[in-house]
Amino acid sequence: MDLQQWIATDHASVTTRFDNSIGQHVPQQYWKDGGPGGGPSIAWLLFHMTYHQDLALNTAVRDQAPLLQEHRTAVGLAAFVPSAGLSEAEETDVVEALDVHGLDEYVALVNTSTASWIETMSIMALDSRPEASWRLEHKAGIAADGDLAWLHRLWTDKPVSWFIQWECIGHGHNHVGEMIGIRNRLGLSPF
Repeated sequence: MDLQQWIATDHASVTTRFDNSIGQHVPQQYWKDGGPGGGPSIAWLLFHMTYHQDLALNTAVRDQAPLLQEHRTAVGLAAFVPSAGLSEAEETDVVEALDVHGLDEYVALVNTSTASWIETMSIMALDSRPEASWRLEHKAGIAADGDLAWLHRLWTDKPVSWFIQWECIGHGHNHVGEMIGIRNRLGLSPF
């Protein structure tokens, strides 16, 4: 297997894991519920990890506005600032506003876009270091000196490979693991 195919397969495994563990077992009516004991919801974690992936690939790497910009209304977040949904702690007002059907469509759009880019990327691009902080501020409207200064610092001087490995793959796997815990607390485990 070549490197590009390995990356494509690894990225697809996040979606497969979500579909097999959450999509088939947790009706969307429960996505906004953290389950007994509280904690983040599936809707929050799904939006959060997808928005990070969108910003990482489309904004930091590809120097474009995030896909969310054109889909904010469908997702239910037209009235929210661009930084909403990026912190690790669940933002209750974001979860309440999310349109779960629109979220599902946004997730599919971001995953498809990422997969298409991976198919056509140049392996040599993986070592390049994009101007991620500048792009985050100027293409997505997320200020470098605000509440998300930590994100700007985290993304500074990282190679494209890091954005793919962490924001498009690893971050997703981590949060799908959390969603599996929520599914289990909701009593919807397939086992």
